[in-house]
Amino acid sequence: MDQQEMKKIAAQAALKFVKPNTIVGVGSGSTVNCFIDALASMKDEIKGAVAASKASEERLRDIGIEVFSANEVSELDIYIDGADEITPQGAMIKGGGAALTREKIVSSLAKKFICIVDSSKQVDVLGSTFPLPVEVIPMARSYVARQLVALGGSPEYREGVVTDNGNVILDVHNFKIIEPLKMEHTINNIAGVVTNGIFAQRYANVTIVGTPEGAVILE
Repeated sequence: MDQQEMKKIAAQAALKFVKPNTIVGVGSGSTVNCFIDALASMKDEIKGAVAASKASEERLRDIGIEVFSANEVSELDIYIDGADEITPQGAMIKGGGAALTREKIVSSLAKKFICIVDSSKQVDVLGSTFPLPVEVIPMARSYVARQLVALGGSPEYREGVVTDNGNVILDVHNFKIIEPLKMEHTINNIAGVVTNGIFAQRYANVTIVGTPEGAVILE
């Protein structure tokens, strides 16, 4: 079974957490696209969705789901998103698709974060397989890069990428993130950083892993 099929299995299993007459928080990326496709079967049962990227907004509208802005809701029942890496404790690296800031905002509105992944995304230590994305205000790019080097990382400017917020991305390689919550706060305190892709303060409450044997739900 290929990776795409495992993503679909995880996405389909996430539907059991969607309650009727609620507004659903929806992330971004290839696994979330599978979830949006699956959510089409329930589009008449929910009030709508809040999306973490313009691409997800468009996909939701295309299948007939009303999209609300984050400013129109006080809280969400659930937020569904993927991850680039996730630990057994539910800490994640996100931002491979450059939507990390909006993902952090929408996930913070939710009572429960449901993370849908294929088994390749499971790690014991964040930074093991994927660089850490950091969204940066453009004028601060060089300064922030020097601060990230001082923390032990090797930042690389993601050429040609502008976030939905008009900012740039630095991908930090060679980080082994032993204390995710501490590192999340440390990087966010660097002047010019909008946010970084460590999701430890807002960790996943439920992880759904797509495997060849079916969906494994970890709470």
